[in-house]
Amino acid sequence: MSELRFPVASAKQVRREVGQQISQVPGAQPRFWAAIALLSLGAGANVAVPLLLGRIVDGVLEGGSLTSTAVLLLVAALAAAVLSAFGFYLVSRISERVIANLRENMVGTALGLPVHRVEEAGTGDLVSRSTDDVAELSSAVTETVPVLASSVFAIVATTLALTTLDWSFLAIPLVVAPMYILAARQYLKLAPSRYALERAAMAERARRVLEAIRGRDTVRAYRMEQDMHDRIWESSQQVVDKGVRARTTMLVLQAWITATEFVMLAMALTLGFFLVSAGSLTVGAVTASALMLIRLRGPLMMVMRVLDTIQSGYASLARIVGVVVDPPQPVPDTGAPAKAGNVEIDSVSFSYGANDWAVHDVSLRISPGQTVALVGASGAGKTTVAALLAGLRVPDQGRVSVDGVEVSSLSDNERVARLAMISQEVHVFSGTLREDLTLAKPQASDKELDDALARVRADWIDLLEDGLDTEVGARGYQLDPVAAQQLALARILLLDPKVVVMDEATAEAGSSGAGELEAAAQEVTQGRTALVVAHRLDQAARADRVVVMDQGRIVEEGTHEELVAEGGRYTELWSAWSRGRS
Repeated sequence: MSELRFPVASAKQVRREVGQQISQVPGAQPRFWAAIALLSLGAGANVAVPLLLGRIVDGVLEGGSLTSTAVLLLVAALAAAVLSAFGFYLVSRISERVIANLRENMVGTALGLPVHRVEEAGTGDLVSRSTDDVAELSSAVTETVPVLASSVFAIVATTLALTTLDWSFLAIPLVVAPMYILAARQYLKLAPSRYALERAAMAERARRVLEAIRGRDTVRAYRMEQDMHDRIWESSQQVVDKGVRARTTMLVLQAWITATEFVMLAMALTLGFFLVSAGSLTVGAVTASALMLIRLRGPLMMVMRVLDTIQSGYASLARIVGVVVDPPQPVPDTGAPAKAGNVEIDSVSFSYGANDWAVHDVSLRISPGQTVALVGASGAGKTTVAALLAGLRVPDQGRVSVDGVEVSSLSDNERVARLAMISQEVHVFSGTLREDLTLAKPQASDKELDDALARVRADWIDLLEDGLDTEVGARGYQLDPVAAQQLALARILLLDPKVVVMDEATAEAGSSGAGELEAAAQEVTQGRTALVVAHRLDQAARADRVVVMDQGRIVEEGTHEELVAEGGRYTELWSAWSRGRS
């Protein structure tokens, strides 16, 4: 099966998309240039500090007044702090706005994609990009933008200031730059993988500790205390070893930087000695140059330290932009006929990428208003057939159609009008109960909402003090599994599709809520074409037709009574189910 994957953007695509996003931020261009101006002025004021200190040295040697120079030194220090702070503020506002826009565009793009394409690309990948990658990028920007801005401007301003003192100082950056580049390349070559191994070792240690705590009764019962202790000790030692190896990489980088700083200062002092001897520079000017180089240690070290953060942030940015710049195209409306509820699955085969078929050569027809129950052992292919009909997957072979149109060809609007799927995993959205219900029918009246809840036996609404205005979900009233499933079934009633796919939709009921959910499910399927993946065989007994699957194929088909009388696979399942019930 050819699988669609969300791409990772190229460097050119990233630059183009970021440029477009910046241009869409109101006032971004003037703010950007204002930030550049402020950071440049701040860097200049910062470089003025060692120059003024050098002038003080000359003043001391010559016995002149130092008052005006001291005042200028104070003004330069304050100006450097204030100008740099405002520059960082403007840069941060632009960058955070761009990140927010990128996230909104990515989520908006994903929500507009056909469901089956999102499933094929991987919902986990999409969620990871919209959460983990956005968080990583935001963290990287927050950590690195101020550091990079201050460091880059400080390095550039210092280099220019040195060359204005004497052009021969230009030799210093020309000599030490390759040393810094080599150190950075070596660090980036080793550090990311070593830190990743350390984090993996920490995760393994945490897993073993949790296993020992959660399984303490079993550990004690089998006298495994020493064995578990040894495993945890082994994992802890791995964390230590991986941690030391990772920190060694930083120590090596620090040694490189220290050696480079030694070369830099040695060259500055040597050049200064000859320039002072030749009368080209004063002692104060040479002192200023040495102080400038010493002050570069911080910015250079910070740049080296954030290299892996920058690398990680850029990788996340490329993944985010990959969804926005080159997404799968949404399916347009096909002009499908009026919804009737005819379902046809014709010679369908599907594989999840393995060598074996998940379903193979499956054919099934469901007439309007008919309920068909899918039964079979775990792994028989029931859920895959349900996903194919719901449009969550596209068959590798064969055709799945509703009302004569392939499900994969239907636009989202056409598909939602015709069919809906409900599984045992339902989501209660944060907000009022009314808002949660009107997701299915935005214009629904309170009477329609109350009626839908009543039809699915949701009597618990009478216990809610605020009724439909009750806050539910993560930040409000927590619905139990049965109530959450009833809410989901009520949404189906409001949506009013012609075809309903139920994948073990009542599995969370348990013994106490089974009757309520079974009655609610029957209400939802009443008058609709329904494919029910039945985990309870009494559901199959009530269906118009039962289809038995085994190893991805349909092996039996007929009414409940016919299949029980045949003495085949369904008879075995029914007998086992009946014995379990009794």
